[in-house]
Amino acid sequence: MSEIRYVRGDATAPHGKGVKLIAHVCNDLGGWGKGFVVALSRRWPEPEADYRRWHRERSRNDFALGAVRCVQVGPYLWVANMVGQRGIRTGSNGVPVRYEAIDRALAAVGDKALELGASVHMPRIGCGLAGGKWPRVEPLIAERLTARGVAVTVYDHGG
Repeated sequence: MSEIRYVRGDATAPHGKGVKLIAHVCNDLGGWGKGFVVALSRRWPEPEADYRRWHRERSRNDFALGAVRCVQVGPYLWVANMVGQRGIRTGSNGVPVRYEAIDRALAAVGDKALELGASVHMPRIGCGLAGGKWPRVEPLIAERLTARGVAVTVYDHGG
């Protein structure tokens, strides 16, 4: 089992050679405009366009908590839109993050990474606007990705 690698940097500019899959968490409302998705949209229009279409046509597809869509943005680069938060605001049901949805999505990301022979790159998913706690997310990454032999790099922005 490999360890999660932590680096300072920008997850939209992943390090290393070979095929890379950038994973991040989206909400279940179709909203895209704050947090990490802003950085994604600055680099590539495809992940946002695909997410918005996926949400708009949700009555005819699998859009739901725990679902994933992988969008190719370059010859060796993919973005995984993972639906892992309910809504966008903290309310009576707590923070938006849904750990069980992130867990299901990470399992699918692991399958895709193994299929592509890809490493996975991400910010601290679910721990920004979604309000999650890294001690709850990190074990999911370890179980669904690194335990299966998928190399994972987590990027802490800044510095």
